[in-house]
Amino acid sequence: MFGFSDKGNLNLITQALAAVGRKLEVIPDPTTVHFHLPNDLSVRIHREYDDFIEELVSKFPHEKEGIIKFYSECWKIFNSLNSLELKSLEEPIYLFGQFFKKPLECLTLAYYLPQNAGSIARKYIKDSGLLSFIDAECFIVSTVNALQTPMINASMVLCDRHFGGINYPVGGVGEIAKSLAKGLDDTEVRYFIGQMSQVSFWTMAKLVIFYLSQHCVGVKLSDGRKFYAKTVVSNATRWDTFGKLLKAENLPKEEENFQKAYVKAPSFLSIHMGVKADVLPPDTDCHHFVLEDDWTNLEKPYGSIFLSIPTVLDSSLAPEGHHILHIFTTSSIEDWEGLSRKDYEAKKELVAERIISRLEKTLFPGLKSSILFKEVGTPKTHRRYLARDSGTYGPMPRGTPKGLLGMPFNTTAIDGLYCVGDSCFPGQGVIAVAFSGVMCAHRVAADLGFEKKSDVLDSALLRLLGWLRTLA
Repeated sequence: MFGFSDKGNLNLITQALAAVGRKLEVIPDPTTVHFHLPNDLSVRIHREYDDFIEELVSKFPHEKEGIIKFYSECWKIFNSLNSLELKSLEEPIYLFGQFFKKPLECLTLAYYLPQNAGSIARKYIKDSGLLSFIDAECFIVSTVNALQTPMINASMVLCDRHFGGINYPVGGVGEIAKSLAKGLDDTEVRYFIGQMSQVSFWTMAKLVIFYLSQHCVGVKLSDGRKFYAKTVVSNATRWDTFGKLLKAENLPKEEENFQKAYVKAPSFLSIHMGVKADVLPPDTDCHHFVLEDDWTNLEKPYGSIFLSIPTVLDSSLAPEGHHILHIFTTSSIEDWEGLSRKDYEAKKELVAERIISRLEKTLFPGLKSSILFKEVGTPKTHRRYLARDSGTYGPMPRGTPKGLLGMPFNTTAIDGLYCVGDSCFPGQGVIAVAFSGVMCAHRVAADLGFEKKSDVLDSALLRLLGWLRTLA
C-alpha cells in the first residue's frame, strides 16, 4: 500500500489515520511488483532504489544512462512534491505562501504539470523493449500507457515505492477503513469535529438535494434518510456525481468539457482463490504483473494479469498451509451485458479458466489442482458493490493529454458541492486519490471560514485554473 510510510509529506494514509488518533501495524514489502513480460523479460521492483536500477540496467545495459536520467527526473518531481505542505491548489493564500517558501520546487512542478511520462522517457531512451517496460510501469497505476500518463502521477508512484516503500497493513487493507471509522467514532474526535458526526455503512447517496436549484444543501440516501449540510463532498466518479446524483439537466459546462476530454477506463474481472501453499515456490513475491507474449496486448481486455498474494506477507489471513490469490485483469462491462444468468455464470467460469491456465503455465505449475476456493467477479460486480458507473477504474484521456492540465479540482460549478477521488486532480493512484481528499478538506475548511481566505484572490485563481483546463 502506497502512502503508508512513517516519513515525508506523501505518506497521506498514515497522516489521515494519525489525524483521528489511529495507527496500524504494517509489514514492509521487499518487492513492489515482479514483472513477467514478453521475450522472457523478468524485472523485480526492489524496495531499495539502487537494487532496482542495478537489475533494470542488467536487462538493458546499453540504456544505462537513459534509465538513470529518466528515473532521476521522476525523483526531481517527487522530491519537489515531498518538500511541500500538501493542501488545496485552489486556495491562493496557501499556494502563494508555498511559492515564496519553496519557489524552485513550485516552478519544477509547474514545468512538469502539462507533461507525460512517455514523452520524458523518449528524451533519454531509444530501446523499444525498455520503453514498453515503462509503459507497463505506468499501466499498473493508470491502466494506460506512459504517453497517456501524467509525469507527476508516474513520479509519485515510481519514487514513493522506494522512498517510503510499500507497506502492507496487518490484517489486510480492509483494516484501513475500519481503523479510520473507529477513529472518527472516537469520543474525543467526535467532540472535536461535532457531536452530530457519524459513520454510516451499507447506505449510498442516491440524490443531491438543492435549494432553489442553486445551492447544494444535502443528500438523500438509498434508505430514504436525508442529511442536510452547508457542504456536500462526493467521492463518486464525475460520471456518477453529475449523471446520477444530479439530474442530467444540471450538468455544468465544465463537466461537459471533462467528459469530452476523458472516458471511463475499463473495469476488472477479479478472481479470488484459496489454494494449497505448496503450489507456490518459497521465494514467491507478493505482487506480480504478467504479460507473456505480445506487448500489443498490454492495454487490451484480459491481456495483462495482475496478481496479489497477501498471505506471502501476512500468513494470518488464511488457514495454515494455504494462500490467498487475488487475480484481476481489465474487462469492459459491455462484454457482460445482455447475458442470461446461466450464460453469465458460464462465461465467468470460461474466462477465469483461461486466466488461471496462463498463470499455471507462466508461474505456478499445478495451480488448478491446488484450488480449494474460487470466486469470480465481473465489471457488473464492481458496479454493484463499488457504485461506480460501468464498474470503471477511473478516468482515462481520450487521446494524448497535456499532463494534468485537463483534470478538474475539488470545487464544482454547483455551490456547496465538492468532488474528491480519481476523477479529480491529480488523478488515479493511492497517493493521488488521498491527495485529492487532503486538498478538498483544506478548500472546504477555507470556504467555511476555518482557514484564511481572500475572496478577491480566490475568484482570480479559480478563473485562472478554469482557463488552464481549456488548454488541455
